[in-house]
Amino acid sequence: MSIECKRSRRSEPPAGRSPAPAAARSSYDEPMRSLAVGALAVLGLTFVGPAWAILVQFRTPSSNIGCVYSSEPGGTGPYLRCDILSGLKPKPSRPKGCTLDWTFGFQMNRTGRARTVCAGDTAVNTHAKVLRYGHKWSAGGFSCTSRRTGLRCRNRSGHGFALSRAHSYRF
Repeated sequence: MSIECKRSRRSEPPAGRSPAPAAARSSYDEPMRSLAVGALAVLGLTFVGPAWAILVQFRTPSSNIGCVYSSEPGGTGPYLRCDILSGLKPKPSRPKGCTLDWTFGFQMNRTGRARTVCAGDTAVNTHAKVLRYGHKWSAGGFSCTSRRTGLRCRNRSGHGFALSRAHSYRF
């Protein structure tokens, strides 16, 4: 990706101001140009990721439960996160070091146990594709089944979670 920066030049100074001397312009413009180029380089590196990563969102028909699946291998690796807007019942204990909300969802990797999510956002997207009741979704070692009673998801090692208005738990 190439980003080109252009600087506009006025033929006349703004009303009531005289043009800045060339020495004053160059002493200010060069550091600012270097700063801008450096900032763009950092931004370019920050948003670079694997071109093949998949991000999938789905929700239950009630829109009370929403999930996000990411295949991106960086950080914690591929994961599945599901949140329930009505909240986890019973309310789980606060995860160690969590300063955000922890009462709305679970997350898991391809293997291992699910954990309580500590986040300031939600995985529920009311515009995401609906996983109809009685249907199953699966990808990357995860599978979820939607029922009128809630959503049940598991990973390839058999661990997972269930979310419903009445009761939510990890297994």
